[in-house]
Amino acid sequence: MNQNRIFENFSNGQMRLPDKEKSFKEIIWSKHPTFEGVELKHILTSKDTEGLFSYHLVRIAPGRSISRHIHGTQLETHEVISGSGICINDGKKLVYESGTISIFPAGVPHEVNAGEEGLFIFAKFFPPLC
Repeated sequence: MNQNRIFENFSNGQMRLPDKEKSFKEIIWSKHPTFEGVELKHILTSKDTEGLFSYHLVRIAPGRSISRHIHGTQLETHEVISGSGICINDGKKLVYESGTISIFPAGVPHEVNAGEEGLFIFAKFFPPLC
């Protein structure tokens, strides 16, 4: 199956919880406020999780980046759904490809650079990003 098709299927999926369901189709893509060429789909936010965590789909355009930054209080995880790129996690270069999982403890500098086909990530934050 085409890598981008995998992400499209995922981004049109559903979150199923014991007391509710949430269709990802109904959630709009938002431009990242800081990083050009990066879009977010906020799947679960603090209001959905009583302030415990948040889940986000992240779409990074080909050749674009999420520049070096730090989340002072949040542990962040990335699950690469499709595409490819490079992540710098605490100074270490990691190849990002479908199936890669990376973890960033609070306070650890990191950045993500998309390759020629772009990069599609499922990101999770504990406590929530928003």
